[in-house]
Amino acid sequence: MVVTTSSSNIETLVYRLKWGEPALTILDIRDSEAYRQEHIMGAVMVPASQLVQVATDSLESIRDIYLMADDAQLSQAAQSLRDAGYERVTELNGGMEAWKQAGGKTEGLATVNTTKNN
Repeated sequence: MVVTTSSSNIETLVYRLKWGEPALTILDIRDSEAYRQEHIMGAVMVPASQLVQVATDSLESIRDIYLMADDAQLSQAAQSLRDAGYERVTELNGGMEAWKQAGGKTEGLATVNTTKNN
């Protein structure tokens, strides 16, 4: 079994999304308010307490999973997926700021408010 323990691969994900590469899932386990304000376009919000259960119910263990979380919970959440048998879990270190700096697209209330003000 090949286990990917990549960290900070935001640029890789931005590239994959730009070219429409399939077979990946972005899970956002930040709190619901943070998700509502702004999240990676296409990310699925999953409560941290339900992460492994949601993954096992709906994702194959070979699926490429990109994980967005608060830095304090990111490594632990990624490890819980690996412990559950997920082979390709990538931690998106640096949060939304790093994502936006890399040119990643976002959606949510903050995006709507910015668009209205410009």
